Amino acid sequence: MRCVILTASIGAGHDLPAEILRRELLERCPAGDVGVVDCLELAGGLVERAIGGASYESDLANRLFDVEHRLLHDVEVTRRAAGRLGEVLAGPPVLRALAERQATVVVSTYPGSTEVLGRLRRGGRLRIPVVAAITDLAALRFWSHPGADLHLVTQAESIPEVRSIAGPRTEVIHVRGLDDPRFADPPSRAEARDTLGLPARGPVIVVSGGGWAVGDLGGAAEEALAVAGAAVVVLCGSRDDVRSALAARFAGSPRVRVLGFTDRMPDVLAAADVLVHSTAGLTVMEALVTGCSVISYGWGRGHIRANNVAFAAHGMAQVASDRRALRGALAAALATRRAPDRAFRALPTAAQVVLERFGGQTAAA
Repeated sequence: MRCVILTASIGAGHDLPAEILRRELLERCPAGDVGVVDCLELAGGLVERAIGGASYESDLANRLFDVEHRLLHDVEVTRRAAGRLGEVLAGPPVLRALAERQATVVVSTYPGSTEVLGRLRRGGRLRIPVVAAITDLAALRFWSHPGADLHLVTQAESIPEVRSIAGPRTEVIHVRGLDDPRFADPPSRAEARDTLGLPARGPVIVVSGGGWAVGDLGGAAEEALAVAGAAVVVLCGSRDDVRSALAARFAGSPRVRVLGFTDRMPDVLAAADVLVHSTAGLTVMEALVTGCSVISYGWGRGHIRANNVAFAAHGMAQVASDRRALRGALAAALATRRAPDRAFRALPTAAQVVLERFGGQTAAA
């Protein structure tokens, strides 16, 4: 097997699943060849600057992001034009990269590359299987495609939307293995708190802005700190500027710990009673697996807006539109702790499914 995984270096939501999938594929198939390729870097030029250079620091930038998402996801003529433009600009370099690596299967962990691959596959220009790895719950218009041979979802609730886009007969499999493997066997709350040096008793509230560190992290931390006796952990992803600002803001609060990017999420979420999260993706699913309640608060832009609707519809998370609502949501979440999802461990991994389906494929010229 010669597998290429296409990702995009935007936060950690696409790169991390790609790297974890790569590792497990090589563990299961040491003789295989598995490479991770940044599709934005492949496309280069206008595409890389427009997407990779996006900013979410100002209110105007956030509003523009929201408008852009509505145009791409909700307006058919704009969506089709964007998909065609992506195929024209990124299609040739993607085909060259796959040919150079003699790929026998390609997996996409980024919706933009899934759209390009699906179009190439459906149009007959790509002759190897395409696997779409989906780590969001909703707003899956570019995450799924009729041209993909297989869709892997991290949340079963996504399956109806995938089939509505890719077709009722498309193969969709609920998997794990696109996040830290330790989530299949997370530590107990007591073990996790001891490992992280958190109080054994009392509420632990985690505030996260995802890899982008977006949203009202400071306001969320203040509301969490207002909970009597609560220990608060604020995660700032890769944004050192945000981490420094919040560390200064809460320097006089010993109950607040401000962290940057961490590879200890199984411990962090297992230790927590509540996660206040501003983006969607794997972090929400991971929290639910460990039995940590989730509140979506602080951003609500673009695809997060659509995911918030799905969170509420499926009872997966509370959605707080302002700090007053967040206060009430925290009280409600702390009153009842969720049970861990014991069924998660029994799911097949993404690597296992890819190898079973496509491990014996031969390269197509």
